[in-house]
Amino acid sequence: MNAPVNTADLETVEMSYSEAIKDAMDIALGSDERVILMGEDIGVYGGAFQVTGDLVHKYGEERVMDTPISELGGAGVAVGAALTGLRPIFEFQFSDFATLAMEQIVNQAAKVRYMLGGEVSVPVVMRFPAGSGTGAAAQHSQSLEAWLAHVPGLKVIQPSTPHDVKGMLLQALEDPDPVMIFEHKLLYKTKGMVPQGYYTVPIGKAEVRREGTDVTIVATSIMVHKSLAAAEELQKAGISAEVIDLRTIRPIDPETVLASVEKTSRLVCVYEGVKTLGIGAEISAMVAESHAFDFLDAPILRLGGSDNPIPYNPELEKASVPQVDGIVASVADLVKGKI
Repeated sequence: MNAPVNTADLETVEMSYSEAIKDAMDIALGSDERVILMGEDIGVYGGAFQVTGDLVHKYGEERVMDTPISELGGAGVAVGAALTGLRPIFEFQFSDFATLAMEQIVNQAAKVRYMLGGEVSVPVVMRFPAGSGTGAAAQHSQSLEAWLAHVPGLKVIQPSTPHDVKGMLLQALEDPDPVMIFEHKLLYKTKGMVPQGYYTVPIGKAEVRREGTDVTIVATSIMVHKSLAAAEELQKAGISAEVIDLRTIRPIDPETVLASVEKTSRLVCVYEGVKTLGIGAEISAMVAESHAFDFLDAPILRLGGSDNPIPYNPELEKASVPQVDGIVASVADLVKGKI
């Protein structure tokens, strides 16, 4: 277990989201011999999205391992390796392919600690490139984080910045239980300032990205960036929006969300996953069942993915998930009492 690090003491450097992930894995491989990387084409090819890069040349094929094209088999080996004391990081080529490994994720990784009375743990980290916007169509563009967030025994995170994805990945490796990291594919090339060296970002703690007084927008993953852009436009219309980056969807941070709703008296949930039965429904219920409900001056609004498979057509693909202009219009209507 690494000691907590004050990031204020670390120098920062600009990195892309994918570079920050690679940096975290490099640090982990170099400091802990229990850490191994597994996944399809993560070796010489460097991963489907080139995130692993050249780490196979630095650490060798015994620690950066290509797996066969069998998500169920690869995930099973990762779970077994974790049970024997290793710290595997297993990469799926696309989050959609988690459907092929649900037995190992849901019935094994999430449950073994409980079934054996806490005598063992499963410290596996699984990485899922997720989301739409790349023209990859219905079977390679889904946002399935709510599926796994429904499973007790798993932690599910959606970092939205290079800083957070590095720190949360390193924190995940310290966790005794399985941690599922959903990485939106459109975030890989986004850049931000990242502390050099080792640091962690807590799992289960949301972050207020922009303070406001008129409405609370709770967003996840790439929708944090779209919500921040929407907040800029809303400010021009005299509407002050507070934007919360949920970061972790299991376990959710209720304190940050409820405190914001008490202040603003309005709540909008923005997420890319299908709106029906999505993370926004859980946030809405959490507020409705709490003391913060009495502070609401308007209905709770959810902006999520539409009830259809992600289309291949670029315009239809955009129409299937929330966009900045739609967020602006919906939030403005809510604040003006039109909803």
